[in-house]
This record gives sequence, C-alpha cells and structure tokens, in this order.
Amino acid sequence: MSLTVKILSAMAAGLILGLFFQGLSISPDNYFQTYILDGLIDSVGQIFIVSLKMVVVPLVFISLTCGAASLGASGSIGRLGGKTIGLYLLTTAIAVSSALLIALLVNPGMGASVDTVLSVNYVPKDPPSVKETLIAVFPDNPIAAMAEGKMLQVIVFALFLGLAISKSGENGKDILLSLDKINQVLMKLIMLIVSFAPYGVFALMVKLGLTVGVDEISKLAAYFFTVVGVLILHGLLVYPTLLFIFARVNPVVFLLKMREAVMVAFSTSSSGATMPVTMKTVEERLGVNAKVSSFAVPLGATINMDGTAIMQGVATVFIAQFYGITLSPDQFLMVILTATLASIGTAAVPGVGLVMLTMVLGQVGLPVEGIGLIIGVDRLLDMLRTAVNVTGDGTVATIVAATEGELDKERFDK
Repeated sequence: MSLTVKILSAMAAGLILGLFFQGLSISPDNYFQTYILDGLIDSVGQIFIVSLKMVVVPLVFISLTCGAASLGASGSIGRLGGKTIGLYLLTTAIAVSSALLIALLVNPGMGASVDTVLSVNYVPKDPPSVKETLIAVFPDNPIAAMAEGKMLQVIVFALFLGLAISKSGENGKDILLSLDKINQVLMKLIMLIVSFAPYGVFALMVKLGLTVGVDEISKLAAYFFTVVGVLILHGLLVYPTLLFIFARVNPVVFLLKMREAVMVAFSTSSSGATMPVTMKTVEERLGVNAKVSSFAVPLGATINMDGTAIMQGVATVFIAQFYGITLSPDQFLMVILTATLASIGTAAVPGVGLVMLTMVLGQVGLPVEGIGLIIGVDRLLDMLRTAVNVTGDGTVATIVAATEGELDKERFDK
C-alpha cells in the first residue's frame, strides 16, 4: 500500500471507530474511555502532531535562510518576494469576497433563533492593534522567538540573515554550504516522521469521531454547509484556475500530488504542523526548486489563511442575520480588507480563526459574543479550512516557480 492509501484508510477507519464508540455513550469515568480512548489513542495523535511541530522552527529557519541567501545572491529576492506575498493576499481577498457573496445568496442566518442554534458563552480575546502587529513582526530576541514559536519573527530574522550571507563572499558560501547540508538532514527527519502518519491520523480521527457534534451540525446546517461549499469551490475551482492561467500546468495532476499534505492538514488542523510535509511534497513531487519552495511555503504557512477567511466571511453574514443587523456595502469592504490583512499576523495553529473573527466583527460593529453561536462546529470546519490553506501554499509556490523558470515540469507531469 502507498502512504496515501494508508493515510486514507486510517482516516476512514478512525472516524468510523470514533463514531461507533460515541454511539455507545460510554461513561466518562469508564476504564476503557479513560485509559484507552482518552489515554492511549489520544496520546498517539498528540505525539504525532508534536513530532511534526518539532521540526517546524528549525526547518523554517534553515530553509528560509538558504532560500534568502540564494535569491539574494542572484538579486531576485525582491521580485520573488513581491510575487509570493501578492499572490497570497490576492487569493485571500478572493476567498473572503466569494464567501460573502455566496453567504448573502444562501442567507444561513435567516430564521435562526436561540432555540434552533446552539449558543455557548464565548469570551473574546482582545485582538492586537495594527501598530502592535507591525512591531511584533520584528524580533528583539531571535532565539526567544524560535523557542516561543513566533513564526513571523523567525521568518524576518531568517530573511535578514540570508541576505547577509549572500553579501559575505567566501565566508557566506561556506555557511550556506553547511546550512544546505543541515537542510538535507532535516528533510530525512521529516520523511521518517511522515512514515508514521497513518498511525497518528488514525488516532486523531478516532478522537474526532468521539467528539464531533452531530446535534450542533444539524442545528447549524445552513452555516456549516455554506462554509463547506465555499471551501470546496475555492479549493477545486479558484486554485486550479490560477494554476492553469499563470503556471500553465495540469491542475488535476497538482491536486493529486498534493493529497498527502492535504490529508495531514485535515487531520492536524495546523498549517504549521503540516509545513514539513508540504515542503517535501512541493519540492519532490511538484518539482518546485528548493530556493523557491523554501521561501514560499514557510511564508504561506504563516500568512496564507484562505480557508480561515472563508469562514470569517460566512460567519460575519450569519451573525449579522442572526441578530437582525443589515451590513452596508462599506462594511462588507471593511470585512474583506480586515480579513485579508489579519491573515498576515496570524499564527498557523488550530483554532486561531476565532481570534481573527473577533477582529473582523469588531471592525464592522457586530457583537463578538456571536462567535458562541458557531463555536460548536468550528473544530470540524477548522480541519477543512486548513486543508484549503495548505492547497493554497502549494498553488502559490508552483505559480511563483513556474513564472521564475524554477519549475521542473517533467517532474511535475511524471
């Protein structure tokens, strides 16, 4: 069996088993529930996620430093960086715009009431100001930023260091050679961890099957399936269209080759944790040159939040309709702008979309307590939107590589 088939089988088996045990309504203090389901199986899933996260910071730092040094030496870092960031912001703006449009056509919040929607208490966190977000991008202590997993700060430091290496002559070449060797070792470590993916995915899916709220989904069906529909539309229509127009490659081949990264993203709900798998897939299966992938993929895992932007667009319309508030065209434009810019300063971790949604709702004057209406189904939607985010990372890396002449089309088509 190929790794893809193993992961798919593990996902299906784990979800079915989890739903089966949920149907049995096992007591929370039951020995099997405590020690097997919540103990052993949950531990295997969490260990898998932690193992992926273990290599994220060193991989981002090393690969991005190498990429910046190579691009700095060739003088193309400004052009490539502009293309990459521009494409990420463009796809995010398309995502939130299409989400708002489709949500206004579907009207998921019309006719909803407290009796039909599960509402829970939600205490919103205060979002940072634009000034605080901008300052926080630059590290005052790079080592502390790595220890705390502040990826934007790690990225900025890696970019500056890479540029310095490219300007340092022979000394810089020696350092770059050493970093390249370390990068090769990290990729071997990633392949070792990924080989255990079926077991980790199985455990994560069992846990999901145990906790998925069937009642919540039925009460929030209009909202839930609107978000799912827009996510599928964005992943299977917008990305393939961009690939066909700008990269002139077969979108079906792209989607097939991205399947392992997408499945890991779905099961972990974290673009950051999936980044090692995304990097391996983009380089080895899609044929993107390492100096492009080492720049575009870590950046995308941090600032590309198309799936999250889609959730925010639909959620904004849903909450506004639920409270009987009519949004003006100016407010819709503010939602698009805020959701697009907010994606830049957001960590690639599970559940972060709700924090971003707090910022978006605050900008248009909607009650942030409305997030409590949708929190019951957010875990499952988080998995789907992370899969879309990772697909977007691969799309932009492929487009940038193709337009820079750094895409091995023979490897892509193979």
